[in-house]
Amino acid sequence: MARLRVALVDDSERIRARLAEMLGEIPNVEIAFAADTEGEAVRLIAQQEWDVLILDLQLRVGTGLGVLKAMQGLRSRDERVAMIFTNYGFRQYRGRTLALGADYFFDKARDFDALRAAVTERAAQAAGS
Repeated sequence: MARLRVALVDDSERIRARLAEMLGEIPNVEIAFAADTEGEAVRLIAQQEWDVLILDLQLRVGTGLGVLKAMQGLRSRDERVAMIFTNYGFRQYRGRTLALGADYFFDKARDFDALRAAVTERAAQAAGS
């Protein structure tokens, strides 16, 4: 049974901790890595094994948009997914992130449960493969 490896990229240590706690409650999920800057995220995305990337748009240094742009050269069209999880849940950000390769777009204020459901579904798929 394959485990779902989730990468967390967010500038807030509190949010990363809350996400890690939530992810720890989902069977078959493990944290692949965590980062809070664009450069660190891009480096780890290229070097580490991961299945799901949960990415904030505002980072301590750089942006999630920069991470998505860098990923275009790193990420093949495989089963890995990028989930945007941001306080900037505006339509224009949704469109821009999806155009850059994000697979999901979640607003931190409204979509915590939807994020959990999407990761749970991916974990169940990984367990079945």
